[in-house]
Amino acid sequence: MTDTTPAPQVWPTLRASNARALIAFYVEAFGFEETAVYGEGDRVDQAQLSWPAGGGIMMGSVRDAPDDKWNLPPGTFGAYAVTDDPDTLFARATAAGARVVMEPYDTDYGSREFVVRDPEDNLWSFGTYRGEPRKGGVTG
Repeated sequence: MTDTTPAPQVWPTLRASNARALIAFYVEAFGFEETAVYGEGDRVDQAQLSWPAGGGIMMGSVRDAPDDKWNLPPGTFGAYAVTDDPDTLFARATAAGARVVMEPYDTDYGSREFVVRDPEDNLWSFGTYRGEPRKGGVTG
C-alpha cells in the first residue's frame, strides 16, 4: 500500500533570542530532529526541525532590523504536537528543563496531554489526539 499522505505544506515558525541553544533544547527535550540549519556563528537564518511522527517547525534568530517583514518576538509561539507516549516525553522534557504548565492529564475527548514552556517562554502542548479525519479528497 502506498502512503498518499501529502508532505507537510504548513510549517509553524518562530524566532529565538538564542536560536542555536533553542534548537539543541528541542532536540534533547522533545526529540525533534535537526534537519537543516543555515546561518553563520550564533545567527540562524533558517532552521528546519522535523518531528519524528511527521511535520515539523521552522525557526531562526530574532532580527533587530526596522524592515523585518517577519517580526515575531521570541516567546510568542505556541504549538501542539502528537506523541504516542506523552508521559515518557513529559519526563524527558522536564528533565531537560522545560517548565511545567500542566502535568499529564486525560481530556474528555480521549487524549492524554501535557503543556510546558521552553527556555524562551514558548508554549508547547503534546498529546495523543491526532485530530479528526479530513473530509473529502486531498487536492494539490
